[in-house]
Amino acid sequence: MGPMLQTPADTPTSRIPGRTAPPTWLVVAAACAGQFLVVLDVSVVNVALPSMRADLGLSATGLQWVVNAYSIAFAGFMLLGGRAGDLFGRKRMFLVGLGLFTLASLVGGLAQEGWQLLLARAVQGLGAAVLAPSTLTILTSAVPEGAARVRAIATWSAVGAGGGAAGGLVGGVLTDGLSWRWVLLVNVPIGVLVLAAGMRWISESRAATARRLDLPGAVLVTGGIATLAYGIVQTEVEGWTAATTLVPLAVGAALIAAFLLVEARSKVPLMPLKLFRVRSVSAANATMFVCGMGMFAMWFFMTLYAQNVLGYSPLEAGLALIPSSVSVVVGSKVAPRLMRVMGARGVTVVGVLVAAVGFVWQWQVLDASGAYVTSIMLPGILMMLGAGLAGTPLASLATSGADPGDAGLVAGLINTSRTMGGSLGLAVLSTIAASRTGERPGTHALAEGYAQAFLWGAVFLVVAVGVVLLGMPRAGREAED
Repeated sequence: MGPMLQTPADTPTSRIPGRTAPPTWLVVAAACAGQFLVVLDVSVVNVALPSMRADLGLSATGLQWVVNAYSIAFAGFMLLGGRAGDLFGRKRMFLVGLGLFTLASLVGGLAQEGWQLLLARAVQGLGAAVLAPSTLTILTSAVPEGAARVRAIATWSAVGAGGGAAGGLVGGVLTDGLSWRWVLLVNVPIGVLVLAAGMRWISESRAATARRLDLPGAVLVTGGIATLAYGIVQTEVEGWTAATTLVPLAVGAALIAAFLLVEARSKVPLMPLKLFRVRSVSAANATMFVCGMGMFAMWFFMTLYAQNVLGYSPLEAGLALIPSSVSVVVGSKVAPRLMRVMGARGVTVVGVLVAAVGFVWQWQVLDASGAYVTSIMLPGILMMLGAGLAGTPLASLATSGADPGDAGLVAGLINTSRTMGGSLGLAVLSTIAASRTGERPGTHALAEGYAQAFLWGAVFLVVAVGVVLLGMPRAGREAED
């Protein structure tokens, strides 16, 4: 595997005079807590949507935008957030992003009108886009290159995956036990604690380059990704052939093309195109995108299956997925040990194949009379074990071989690839499931549609294996402890 991002090429780390450096684990804990909040809020509101609609009088479209306002802002501003950390300081952007996220959570939790909630969710997404890339760059700057850094990235991957997995359970517990407002308000005390910890424990670092932001590039890429994300979410409401879907998709693609032209000519580009000549970076991001298309939808369809077909309550559905949540953490923590034997490329292939087997199993057993152990627990464990195994080496590979000054940008690119892949995959798989279900009533038709989505999720994962084998460079064994 190529060399990891290193701190020495960054500007000297600024520390408070007279204060000794905090233990590395405290820095890792603060960064991982920020990542947990970001990923948790992608899914935590799902089970609270009916209560939000009843309380605030939201329309069906407005209800969808409770989710979409967050995801579009999150995806659209991620690259800009990552580069801002490189130029203006990773600690500074971590604190700014977390502050925005926490404040927006408070406003959303206290919202009295639907538009207030939607605005708060959009600002939450913006804060998350600034915060998420900094969590990884702070971690890689704090931990020396080698096995220790791989373990830290494994923790970061596990916490991120655990946040997505815990969303349904946390949302169900808070909604049933307190109120829908607490799925947002719970972020406030956690955010304040992490802010205090970050101010005290995290040291500042930035790229050793002039503080100049490529404004034309920033506007084009942010507008392009946000517009593409909007077009993708429109497919779930309007379908793939509607003008309200095709126009934003075309405009978004045109903006991205214009962005690439601007970057090729810019002296100080937002995203140096030379990054994509680093095979580990380009192949890992391509794999992350395709894996996201398959894996991201797992929680969505498993929750729908548990509630709409098997009749579970939101809380029961969340509890049903606890074994899967544990398995993704286990996979993330086991991956570094396997990487020392098989290399990052080999562990990625094994992880994606394990997940694909779980998806095929789920396709085979998913029906209207399924038993919990065989239709939810066991295939779910296999799917998420594979996701955990693959996530750590992919994050390591995606940050290897790039200049240290591009650390924040690379971290933003990783998160953008995963988020955009997940959004596109969810839109495609939802269309496949709906076309299989058709107009037929009843749980059997729903189960057939969900099963078809899992089959095509497995197809995406097999494609991801091909991307790894063809595009990922071979590497030696990981550094020993």
